[in-house]
Amino acid sequence: MAATTTPARASVQGRGGKTLYMDDIVTRPGAQATLAVGRIVIGFYFLWAFLDKTFGLGFSTPSERAWISGGTPAQGYLGNLPPEQPLAELFQSLFLNPFGDIVFMLGLLGIGVAMITGAGLRIAAVSGTLLMAFMYVVALPWVGEHGTNPVLDSHWMEALLLIIAAVTLSGDKWGLGKWWAGKVGNSWLR
Repeated sequence: MAATTTPARASVQGRGGKTLYMDDIVTRPGAQATLAVGRIVIGFYFLWAFLDKTFGLGFSTPSERAWISGGTPAQGYLGNLPPEQPLAELFQSLFLNPFGDIVFMLGLLGIGVAMITGAGLRIAAVSGTLLMAFMYVVALPWVGEHGTNPVLDSHWMEALLLIIAAVTLSGDKWGLGKWWAGKVGNSWLR
């Protein structure tokens, strides 16, 4: 009697029914190492933002504005938007509150931990890209004070690093990706 694969199991497997690993996608060791370093760097970038905003380490957040001292991390960004930004009022009405702070801070923490550990990269890439897209559209570079580019800003690069880490399964190199794949296969939890 032939064994059949259930639909739920098939959704966590790659072609031919096997779980995919970074080695299946990126074969050169130097490229794997570069992708792993990129993953860890972007993870630390998000984790550091969480730590600085939580404890007021004095880099972008002074201690008196720390979250643990009653500061409002998301509100600091949204509250200082120039009035000429077309979506500022919409995002301020949705997230200029304690709920917005909690969602923002949990996002920074979750994205940072996932990227550093190499587990949950797909969820981190999707949520991080959404966060970066929201931060981009709420402060469009061609409105008001101009940055160095009228269309792109750093949010694009940050989102791309998250996506590249997820699609190349870079958590398998110097991370928990292979172990995590043994638990969740190729599902969205990967």
